[in-house]
Formats: sequence, structure tokens, C-alpha cells
Amino acid sequence: MAAGRERRTAAETFTARWKMQWHRVRVGMRRSAVDYFRGDGPEWIAFGGLLLTIPLITVLTIANPVWFSPVALVLPIVAGGLLLRPASLLGLYAIAATALIVESVRLGPYTEGPSRVTPGVVLVVAACGVFGLLLAQFRSRVGVPWRRGGTMLFDLRERIRAQSTLPPLPDGWHHEMALRPAGGQSFSGDFVVAARTNGGRTLEVVLTDVSGKGMDAGSRALLLSGAFGGLLGSLPPHAFLPAANGYLLRQDWEEGFATSIHLVLDLDSGDYELYSAGHPPGLQLSAGSGRWEQKAAEGPLLGVYDGAQFDPVKGSLRTGDVLMLFTDGLVETADRDITEGIDRLTGEADRYVAGGFRGAAWHLIEAVAKDVNDDRALLLICREGPTGQTSR
Repeated sequence: MAAGRERRTAAETFTARWKMQWHRVRVGMRRSAVDYFRGDGPEWIAFGGLLLTIPLITVLTIANPVWFSPVALVLPIVAGGLLLRPASLLGLYAIAATALIVESVRLGPYTEGPSRVTPGVVLVVAACGVFGLLLAQFRSRVGVPWRRGGTMLFDLRERIRAQSTLPPLPDGWHHEMALRPAGGQSFSGDFVVAARTNGGRTLEVVLTDVSGKGMDAGSRALLLSGAFGGLLGSLPPHAFLPAANGYLLRQDWEEGFATSIHLVLDLDSGDYELYSAGHPPGLQLSAGSGRWEQKAAEGPLLGVYDGAQFDPVKGSLRTGDVLMLFTDGLVETADRDITEGIDRLTGEADRYVAGGFRGAAWHLIEAVAKDVNDDRALLLICREGPTGQTSR
């Protein structure tokens, strides 16, 4: 009886240890897979796996050429072009070429029947190999693994969005921002940087439109948003656009200009200054009259010439007033000038005067410039009444 208990205890101990070991193996494999597809894992895992698939495909093709065509060798070749470095890829190609020769010998001349290694099969495999090698060489020059590229692009997109987040405002104020890149892309040449300065009593917002659109302007927008975010609050408001202009000039880009509008708003009094660098004018809705007034400041484009001067326009937001800032993609197209576009924008915005502008930014872009092939951005700053709604 005692011997039976000892055997049962030993069995339970063995089972527990086996389960623990299996759990560790599964966790290790999962972590290795995650690290690999993030670009942190060793390359030999993919190289070894692809090497094993080539003889497997060869055996299946020789055994049943009707269901497994010789052209199936393009599968590991294409996968290798996406996952391997050029040196490893050439080794994979050598094994694939050997497998193709073996298939040709075992299956016989292509003139004797179907499912043989034909010149067309050789051309398809060779073309896929050349394409994969070009991809591998491009990745090698960039220095980023293919499986890491998507993660990096996602990270860059999220950084731009995080930098465009507006700071919270005190009670009685509401703001919202809507951004629509050209062509439904994830990257835009329009961006916003904002900060609460002067002990939180002042809101500074900079809306910028970089030359170009979509992916072409996205990398420059990322660089400029970081630089502008560092300048904002570190300089007096009147010195921001001159410093931004000097920064663009130092980049020496072929297409390096940008438009920008800089809002400096006193959250206690509602008084503001608006600086512009070749940007479309701001629009202010007066709750008393129900009319929109253009607020156009003077200033040249950023990155055109040194020593530019930027003169502000001043105003004040009272209870129920709304200030609207936007980029030219929202109001200007090839068949519509900016005056007509502003009239259409204010006409659509009048629909929200009675009920308030919460949630209006996205809908205004949708109504005014839904199918425009340009980056579009819209910023609303509302001074609300006691009930949290803009006055009528």
C-alpha cells in the first residue's frame, strides 16, 4: 500500500513537472514569435523554415505533379524576399534552383506531357527571385526588417496623432479637432501642436499645412511637429513664427515651404492674437450678430526667405462665440476658389449655431470637402455659455 502511494506521488510529480515544462516551452515559443515579427528575433528561424519547405515542395511535386505544380517553388522565394537579408536569400535561391533541376530530371522533358518544368515555370520562378532580391536590397539599405516596417509606420502615425492632441480647457471652453488625410491615407501634411502656457492661463495652438500631401508630406510633418512642439511655449508668442521660419530655411528642402497659423488665447478674458504665415484666415462667429467674420493676419509663407515679419490680428471671444481655423484643403480646390470655399464652409457651420458645435468638426469636413484629394484639417474653439452650449 505504501509502495502504491509512492508510485502515485511520483506520477503526480512527473505530471506536474511535465505540465510546467510544456507551459514554459509554449511561453518561450510565443515570446520568440512576437520578438521575431517585431524584428528582434534571429534570422536563422525564417531561413531554416524556408529551407525545409523547398525539399517538401519538391517531393510533393514529384509524387503528384497534378496537385503540386513546379511553380509552387515561388512561395518560399517570395517569402524569403520579404523576410531574409540578401546574403541569406541568395543561398535560398541556390537551393530552389537545385530543386527545380531535380524536378525537371525526375518529371522528364516538358514536351512529353503536362505538369512538367516548362520554360514558363522557370521564367516565373526567376522573375519572383529577382523581385524578392530587389526588396531585400532595399530593406538592407534602409536598415529596417520587413516585419518591423509596419510597426514603425504605426508608431510614427500614433506619434503624429499624440502630438496633435489638444490640452484640456477649463469650464466654459470647448475645443475639437478633425484631420482628414488625402486619399484616405494614415499620414497627413496637416498637423496641430498646442500647449497651455503662462501658468495654464493661455492656450497656444499652431495649425500647419506642409507643402505636398499624404505620405509625401507625412515625414516632413512629423519632423516639423516635433520641432514646433519644442518651440511652442519656449519663446514669446511673437517670436514663434520667425523661429519656425528659420528652422525650415535651415532644412534646405526642395519643397520646403509651409503655411501656419498661430493662436494665442487668454482663457480668462477671451482675448486672443492670431499670427499667420501665408495661411487661410480664421473665422469668428459672433454670438450677438450671428455672423462670421474673417480674421486675416499678415505674414509670408514659412521657409521662403529669412527675416520675415508676422503681424498679428487681435480679437476677443465672448460667451457663445466660436473661432474656426482650417487648412486650404478644406476650402480651396482646382475648380473652387478660396472665397467660394469659405462661403460654403460658413453656410454649413450655420447649421450648428442653434444647437452648439460639439461634434461639428468631423461633420463639417464631411459636408464641405469629403472627396477632396488634399489634406484637410479643422479646429474649433468655442466659448460656451453656462449650460455648456453656445448661445443663440
